[in-house]
Amino acid sequence: MPRLAKGDTVLVVTGNDAGKTGKVLKVLPDKDRVVVEGVNFIKRHTKPTQRNPQGGITEREAPIHTSNAVLYCSKCGRGTRVRHQMLSDGSKVRACAHCSEVIEKPRG
Repeated sequence: MPRLAKGDTVLVVTGNDAGKTGKVLKVLPDKDRVVVEGVNFIKRHTKPTQRNPQGGITEREAPIHTSNAVLYCSKCGRGTRVRHQMLSDGSKVRACAHCSEVIEKPRG
């Protein structure tokens, strides 16, 4: 079970965007990176194409390393490490390390 997944709310702990929270848009597990909404904007110089005839400079989010983002617990109101818990029905879920709040519903 991954530490961070698409749709999770995370807190950025280091870098220029430290302290910002956002939703994970994409997970790149082979590179240990995640793309977070509203964090780590880069400017791309694009040529005119049929889809974008104007071209120009566009801004978009770039990936950050997973070690620079921690899961955000809405109950605690802060970033937290992830613990894994076994529920009574035998399913494994992610939980907050501080308050033991279940982060995601069991799949299945």
